[in-house]
Amino acid sequence: MRNLKLLKSLRSSELQGPGSPQCFSVRADTSSLLVASPYSITEFDPRTGQVVSEASLTADGFLPEDGTGLVVGLQDLAELESACLATATGDVVLFNLNTCQLECVGSVDSGLTSMSWSPDEELVALTTGQETVIMMTKDFEPITEVGIHQDDFGEGKFITVGWGKKETQFHGSEGKQAAHKKSQEVQPTAVWDDRRPRVTWRGDGQLFAVSAVCPQTGARKVRVWNREGVLQATSEPVNGLEQALCWKPSGSLIASTQRHPNKHSVVFMEKNGLLHGDFTLPFSKDQAKVKELLWNSDSTVLAVWLEDMTAGEDGQVNTYIQLWTVGNYHWYLKQSLEFGRDPQKAPVSVCWDPERPLRLHVVNRSWTTITYDWGWTTERSLGLDAADKANVAVIEGDKVLVTTFRQCVVPPPMCSFELQLTSPVNQVTFLCKPQGTNQLSAFTADGNISIFSQDSGEQTDKTADGFRNMSRPLVLQKTLRVSVLQEEPLALRQLLWLDDELFVGVSSSLLPTSSTLLLLRPAEDATDTLSVRSEVEVDGMVVSMVHSSQTGTVALQLEDGQIKKLLYDGPELSVKDWRDFSGCTINFPVPCVQTALCSISGEEYLLGLTDRSHLYAGDTELASNVSSFAVCNDFLIITTHSHTCRCLQLSTLSVKALQAALASDGGENDETLRRVERGSRIVTVVPQDTRVILQMPRGNLETVNHRALVLAQLRKWLDSLRFKEAFDCMRKLRINLNLIYDHNPKVFLETIIAFITQLNSINHINLFLTELKEENTTSTMYPPPEGSPVQPQPASGMKKVDIVCDALRSAMESMDPNKFCLSILTTHVKKTVPELEIALQKVHELRVNPPEAPGAVSAEEALKYLLFLVNVNDLYEHSLGTYDFDLVLMVAEKSQKDPKEYLPFLNMLKSLEPNYQRYTIDKHLKRYRKALLHLSKCGQEHFPEALQLVKEQKLYNEALRLYAADKAQYKALSCAYAEHLMEQQQAEQAGLLLWRCGEPASALQAFASSSSWRNAICVAQQLPLPPDQLALLARDLAEKLIEQRRYSEAALLLDQYAKDCEEAILALINGAVWEEALRLIYMHNRQDITETNLKPALLDAFGAQTVFLEAQVAAFIRHKTRLALVREQKEKARLNMLDEDGPDCPDAELYSEASSVMTGSKYSHSNSRISSRSSKNRRKAERKKLSLKEGSPMEDRALMYALSEIITTVDKMREEVHNLLKALVLFQFDRQAEKLQLVYEEALQMMEAAVPEVWPEGLQNNQAPLTGPNSTANSIMASFQQQQQQQQQKPVTSQQDAEIPPPPKMRNGVKWKLIVLK
Repeated sequence: MRNLKLLKSLRSSELQGPGSPQCFSVRADTSSLLVASPYSITEFDPRTGQVVSEASLTADGFLPEDGTGLVVGLQDLAELESACLATATGDVVLFNLNTCQLECVGSVDSGLTSMSWSPDEELVALTTGQETVIMMTKDFEPITEVGIHQDDFGEGKFITVGWGKKETQFHGSEGKQAAHKKSQEVQPTAVWDDRRPRVTWRGDGQLFAVSAVCPQTGARKVRVWNREGVLQATSEPVNGLEQALCWKPSGSLIASTQRHPNKHSVVFMEKNGLLHGDFTLPFSKDQAKVKELLWNSDSTVLAVWLEDMTAGEDGQVNTYIQLWTVGNYHWYLKQSLEFGRDPQKAPVSVCWDPERPLRLHVVNRSWTTITYDWGWTTERSLGLDAADKANVAVIEGDKVLVTTFRQCVVPPPMCSFELQLTSPVNQVTFLCKPQGTNQLSAFTADGNISIFSQDSGEQTDKTADGFRNMSRPLVLQKTLRVSVLQEEPLALRQLLWLDDELFVGVSSSLLPTSSTLLLLRPAEDATDTLSVRSEVEVDGMVVSMVHSSQTGTVALQLEDGQIKKLLYDGPELSVKDWRDFSGCTINFPVPCVQTALCSISGEEYLLGLTDRSHLYAGDTELASNVSSFAVCNDFLIITTHSHTCRCLQLSTLSVKALQAALASDGGENDETLRRVERGSRIVTVVPQDTRVILQMPRGNLETVNHRALVLAQLRKWLDSLRFKEAFDCMRKLRINLNLIYDHNPKVFLETIIAFITQLNSINHINLFLTELKEENTTSTMYPPPEGSPVQPQPASGMKKVDIVCDALRSAMESMDPNKFCLSILTTHVKKTVPELEIALQKVHELRVNPPEAPGAVSAEEALKYLLFLVNVNDLYEHSLGTYDFDLVLMVAEKSQKDPKEYLPFLNMLKSLEPNYQRYTIDKHLKRYRKALLHLSKCGQEHFPEALQLVKEQKLYNEALRLYAADKAQYKALSCAYAEHLMEQQQAEQAGLLLWRCGEPASALQAFASSSSWRNAICVAQQLPLPPDQLALLARDLAEKLIEQRRYSEAALLLDQYAKDCEEAILALINGAVWEEALRLIYMHNRQDITETNLKPALLDAFGAQTVFLEAQVAAFIRHKTRLALVREQKEKARLNMLDEDGPDCPDAELYSEASSVMTGSKYSHSNSRISSRSSKNRRKAERKKLSLKEGSPMEDRALMYALSEIITTVDKMREEVHNLLKALVLFQFDRQAEKLQLVYEEALQMMEAAVPEVWPEGLQNNQAPLTGPNSTANSIMASFQQQQQQQQQKPVTSQQDAEIPPPPKMRNGVKWKLIVLK
């Protein structure tokens, strides 16, 4: 749905010469024109108006001096830096563009009728006066010469497989008489045909086609040849085929023209010569003749050069150039250039620019050259409110096809309505006035502006045939004639309709590199004429002009990218530079083909899209892969070549943020990004709506509701409490309905009655309730855009679903409980813990007391609805749990259950005693706690059943609460519970239960097995046990305590209850409890044990401690030395890496002190699958990973762990060494005590001094917390950023490494040394 819009035109009339031009070519490298006449060849620069080079064709005899010579072909050869021309006399001449010398490189005696070079300039095809084709290389070496007219079809001749005769074939709608129909004889070519052959090449240079007049029939026939000059195909006989011929560069079709009895068409042929499609020219049969057809370089535009067949009253003919495009298999006439009847203004040669696809060059008979530059544009209305119908206008000859996308989406070539004009339309513009953006004006080829607006009469919504009229067509209000001197077609361009009868346009200035801006208003004496009220000249070619409906700004863009601002409010037009807030001039770095004004963070910017897909905001590049864009309200919508559509809110973003957003790939729930079909382009965006209209490459349309637009619109509706519109939109576009609550929970709960009133539909309320879930959609699915305020969530402990259900139920019950009965049931069912019993009870109430209100829900309907929400089996069981058999039967009748399944069971239940009945129901429903409660009320005879239930379901605690402590049932339950605890290895607790319920013998066994000796002694004395058995019990308990290294407690039992002081003292000596052993020795007067046991034990302890300390010190020194060596090796490896790969090597961090991976190690990836193992294997792998084996990947970590364990172990010996020292001193073992104290002190000092070396400060800082009493905001932030960077730089494998152990803390405050020792 794009139109061609004239960006600029360059007219140059400085070139003059004898005769008139005959053909011309464009130099691709310099954009200068090569013009050939009967007298000379000239290179001319139209921008400067200067002749670059020139050579006479008559001086050397290539053409006669009388001007009757004819140049039949001219081609620029960039590689040879020459131009090649061919004359009708048969000479092929090279014109050197550097030396201006002419050289004849070949001559044909029979003369030449045409010359055509292949697109790659490697071959040239010449047609001669003898009706032959000569193929030559670029060095003019002949390849072949063949006759044009050949009887053979060619190598691509069709093959007949012989399936039946023509008479037996199916002929479609023509019927069987088509088999006997004689083929129509082709008519000779028209009288005006110049009968010269036409040659055209395919874009890849592999094939070329020749159109020539057949000598036998006098009609034209097209033949296709390959690059070697071998005939490939001959066209079928086509009656009325004309001289124009042009092969589409993309290679699919050959264009020509055909005159039918009732129309004049442009027809297309395939390379096999068969016709393939056509379109009709807007002329009658004998009104015009087609001189040439010309495809542009990218095959998007077909230029048709026509001339009237009959002369006017002045004897002159009119000349036209029409530009046609195709979309959705429909051909549109986009531009019509009418050159009038002046023969001096008539074109003599037309060609497209080889480099710029939309640049057309025209040379007329008076040597004037005109260069037109077009651009693609979508003419859309510029409204910002809901009154704008999102109109898009498409030019099709003398009609404007208008589609109103707010009401309906009509795929092209159809439309909402057509506007018929009297002359071809060249430009369409919508009114920029905010209240009238649906009005349209069309600028036609005859220089008039037609204004269309909505009819102010009565508006009918239905047509005569009863169909609804979705879009009322615009009505022609007036036609204004533009009084602007037009020396060439399209002298007025870039038309803007600013106000009711105020237009601004651009025309060419006297200087070729400047433009004139014209302010057009109706003349005072002639209201049907637009006259120039003000004009201003701009130094530069204006290529675009846009208007902002929000600010009224008009921005201009010049061809070099300069941006200007047009001021039209004053008495005279004025232009000033575009500046930003700081006063700096802003320009585009490169020219843009599409521009639009917008506001970014409060500052107005001009957006521009280049032909290379770069999007700019002023001089800042936003993105480099943009295929189209549009600005609507506060949003920028773009499509990209990566087949995505981005939608960004401009008010919340700065230019830098916009750059970053367009450069990012988008997250999982990024609402600004969505995928679209390949090649999609934006047609328009419906204002104040959610729809974006996209057009596919073929031409068909697609409407998408972009998530960003949808959410922005939903937020506006929810903020304004328009719940109905928001709900309908969310339901249609499948937006999660939780957003209605999550957007602003506080406001929703306060306005919940308005929500119910607006929806006013039970089904809609139920749909909202069934979609409720605990997830906060504003933080997961639909996060708000950056910069927007975040609504706080309620801080109550209740869950979201329960809050909403309770609030809705309360509101609906207060409004009309009968009307909202089903929704109230839904609120019960939807809660986190479904309240099915309450819902069923309400259904039962409806059955017992049916409501009399009209429209009220019956019990059957309510139950049927509940069955829709809840599984029938669950509902049946919950109804059974209410113990209401009427309700159970009601549910069962509505379900699909067989009565044989439930009736016997219900009858059996009805026959039981009430409590036992409820017990049976609860046990059936597996509600064992309730079953136990009801069974406990059934009497003594059912206690064995209750005890069995308790044992099966382990309901011991609940059962004990149901029976009194003085009952036999309580004792039986306690014994059963104790037995269960014994199985669970909880013997002490089992003993407590047995003791309190009156089973001391069993309690004694439980206490004894759990080594609870105090409770055991108490129970033994309560029984009471005889003294000998008590002593035996004490000895057994003491043995268990000694095994558990509880020597003091064992000694107490042996001394007080077993009456064996010697065993008690020996137990204390074995446990190194020296002082308590001395106390018992002197209490029982057993000093002999001091000599026999205590002193030897002290000396043994001294020796053991000394040996242990020496071993620990030796291991510590060994590990510390190895750690220093490992760190030195890693540092060398890191420095080597830096030397080889430079300081920015990303792997250098792998060799830092904190790293645990050595690149050269064979173990570097040995544990890559640890995460998939079991916990036991993971622990084993962790131990294996922290191996002290030399060369292991984390040997440094293992050494640090080992050193930390040694320090901790030695530091814990302070109390033990202190007690041993006191005992040694007491018994005169001073030498041993001094040695032990010295060894232990040296060990502690050595380890304390080694801590900073093993755990250097840098390593300790990594483990330091971010916060603390001495931290500042800056230090916390810097530390946090440093840790983030370190985490990002760590390789994947290092995430599995063990953490660095923190340095151990030594207990220097514990006093252990003796002063009496040296």
